[in-house]
Amino acid sequence: MLGKGVVGGGGGTKAPKPSFVSYVRPEEIHTNDKEVTEKEVTLHLLPGEQLLCEASTVLKCVQEDSCQRGIYGKLVCTDFKIAFLGDDESALDHDETQFKNKVIGENDITLHCVDQIYGVFDEKKKTVCGQLKKYPEKLIIHCKDLRVFHFCLRYTKEEEVKRIVSGIIHHTQAPKLLKRLFLFSYANASQSSPATDPENHTVMFDTFKDWCWELERTKGSVKYKAVSVNEEYKVCDRLPAYFVIPIALPEEEIPHFQGHGIPIWCWSYHNGCALLKMSSLPKEQDDTVLQMQKSFLDGIYKTIHRPPYEIVKTEDLSSSFLSLQEIQTSYSKFKQLFLIDNSTEFWDTDIKWFSLLESSGWLDIIRRCLKKAIEITECLEAQNLNVLLLEETASDLCCIVSSLVQVMMDPHCRTTLGFQSLIQKEWIMGGHCFLDRCNHLRQSDKEEHQRQLSLPLTQSKSSPKRGFFREETDHLIKNLLGKRISKLINASDELQDSFREFYDSWHSKPTDYHGLLLPRIEGPEIKVWAQRYLRWIPEAQILGGGQAATMHQLLEVMEEVQSLQEKLDERHHRQVALQAEAPSLLRNPARLSSLFPFALLQRHSSKPVLPTSGWKALGDEEDLAKREDEFVDLGDV
Repeated sequence: MLGKGVVGGGGGTKAPKPSFVSYVRPEEIHTNDKEVTEKEVTLHLLPGEQLLCEASTVLKCVQEDSCQRGIYGKLVCTDFKIAFLGDDESALDHDETQFKNKVIGENDITLHCVDQIYGVFDEKKKTVCGQLKKYPEKLIIHCKDLRVFHFCLRYTKEEEVKRIVSGIIHHTQAPKLLKRLFLFSYANASQSSPATDPENHTVMFDTFKDWCWELERTKGSVKYKAVSVNEEYKVCDRLPAYFVIPIALPEEEIPHFQGHGIPIWCWSYHNGCALLKMSSLPKEQDDTVLQMQKSFLDGIYKTIHRPPYEIVKTEDLSSSFLSLQEIQTSYSKFKQLFLIDNSTEFWDTDIKWFSLLESSGWLDIIRRCLKKAIEITECLEAQNLNVLLLEETASDLCCIVSSLVQVMMDPHCRTTLGFQSLIQKEWIMGGHCFLDRCNHLRQSDKEEHQRQLSLPLTQSKSSPKRGFFREETDHLIKNLLGKRISKLINASDELQDSFREFYDSWHSKPTDYHGLLLPRIEGPEIKVWAQRYLRWIPEAQILGGGQAATMHQLLEVMEEVQSLQEKLDERHHRQVALQAEAPSLLRNPARLSSLFPFALLQRHSSKPVLPTSGWKALGDEEDLAKREDEFVDLGDV
């Protein structure tokens, strides 16, 4: 496994359980209550946030088997998050990178981020939910961002244990009303002024002016226009209040099928080509309705496909791309590799890490998404084609593909403000169903379907219903949509050669970081995002080096000194004869990355590091500095 497994080998030994038992309560250790009070961390509440319950003398444990080491503090639960308030000075590892932002701290867990809650009863780990008859002595919280928290309640008062455990379970697992979400309380309590300058703020795309500004920025106002026909959501609550459509498309066409079947603009390239998306029409059995849909789509198609001036390539993501059920199944397997409670589980999975990673299929899904985005980029860049993304709702796979394309082709989307605006445009205003995909309201007891920002997930459907563009046979597409769209949908094989030529040609040129950027999609190039998925391993976060990096460099120097000393003793009799031929040794030290010691960028020696005994035999650093320079014969090195 990337992380400890690389250093410690494939199957390290399990750490023995400690036999020492302390019979002294934590509060008995502190004799001065005033000093303890002064060290307590103040709970930071956002506007509108309310404290619900709390428990004192809670031990936040490290992830080790039966480990009693950790930080004592207070565990609190608000209507927004679960927070642990500990003594910062008693942290076990001051060098560990802390994960926090302007909203939450390193020991904060938002209620929506809680994935699973486990309780330890008599050394047995069980899932906790609903009303408990017996309360656990230890609480384990698995988060959707792959963090794992251990809270020992053994020294907490019984009344506080009942209050905090019941509160956490209720506010993270009980069904909720939409108006009870913390966002509404925060919006009412906070005072925010709207941004006036889109160039220096995140564009929210909630006004007509925002969409006009984006059209002007991408030079798309020549062929496309912003419309307000859905203002106050009069037509459809799935579409944003304002959006962009082709100029040739009459606004009167939009309400016919509640926004379905309408090509909606996503982004324009500087050569005039554009990326569009369309939600499919509902499947109907009535011949009259089918004929109406055919006439409607024929009219829509004629407005966007006018060769040789305007040519559209259609990408049907519902039938020729990934299925949402496949993505969900793969990610469920993938995330289990990182939700590790202790070192025992770590070593059990470490020996088969790569096979488990491959069997999850997650990296292959990432590769396929990148490949699809590069194919669309090639159409826009090299072939000068407009691309129309088709999906049943145009709010799942369309979001990820269109976002990837814009990140690859638009330098503005690779800036902080540009990327935030991109998420707001494609995911928020694009109508992605966060409440349903993440099950934020906990409306049912079904398996919770998480939606990571990198890919959307959805609930598997019990019936084999398909969208209008997702029929099981081709005859309906040919009869209903005409042969022109059918050819565009089934032309992917013909573009395979041109795609490879475009891909190889770009990577053979010097990279322009202010222009088009294409990721590598070969198998070995798709790797685990260590800063995202392996961040629970503290050793993987030595930014810029640290004590371990310094020790590694020192041991390498000592190893080199010892090797040179041995060669000097062995070849002393050949010193004069080989002096003129002795080459100079230029040994470059290993370049260390932020993931040291698990990912060295350069490694010149596979020899083991110098043992401590050998290091001491050479004397201390002062003795080495006082020694006179000695000639080293490296003739046979």
